[in-house]
Amino acid sequence: MKFKWLLSQEKIVWKELSNLYRLAPLGEKKPTDLEMSFTNSMYKCFVYESNQLIGAGRALADGVDCSYICDVAVLPGYQGHGLGKEIINKLIQLSNGHKKIILYSVPGKESFYKKSGFMHMNTAMAIFNNQEQAVLSGLISET
Repeated sequence: MKFKWLLSQEKIVWKELSNLYRLAPLGEKKPTDLEMSFTNSMYKCFVYESNQLIGAGRALADGVDCSYICDVAVLPGYQGHGLGKEIINKLIQLSNGHKKIILYSVPGKESFYKKSGFMHMNTAMAIFNNQEQAVLSGLISET
C-alpha cells in the first residue's frame, strides 16, 4: 500500500480527524479540540491512502527536554499492518534530540510500544479530569 504522509496540518479537515478517533476507537474528540491540540503540538503526522485519512499522531514537545507522543490512531481496517508503528517511529524521529520522549499507553498495549524502545516509567503521575473513570479503566491507581 502506498500512503501519503503529511507533517503539517494546513490541509486537515478536523471533522475527518475526529471521525478517525471515533472509529479507531479512541473516543469522542471534538474537531475544535483536535485543532487546538494539534496546533499546539510541535510534531504531527497524518497518513492518507488516496484521499482518506487513515492514521494520525502528534508529539507535544518543547524542543530540548521533553517530547510527549500522544493521540496515535489508525483506522481499524489498517490496524495490524504496521502503520501505527510507522507513525510512532516517525514521531520518535521528529523528536530526536530531546532528552526524553514520553508516551502513555492504554492498559494492555505496553508491549506494542516496547518494540519501539519505550520502557516502563516508575515515576509517572497524573491528574485526570475524571479521576474515578481513570482508576476504573486502569489508567491510574490510587496506590
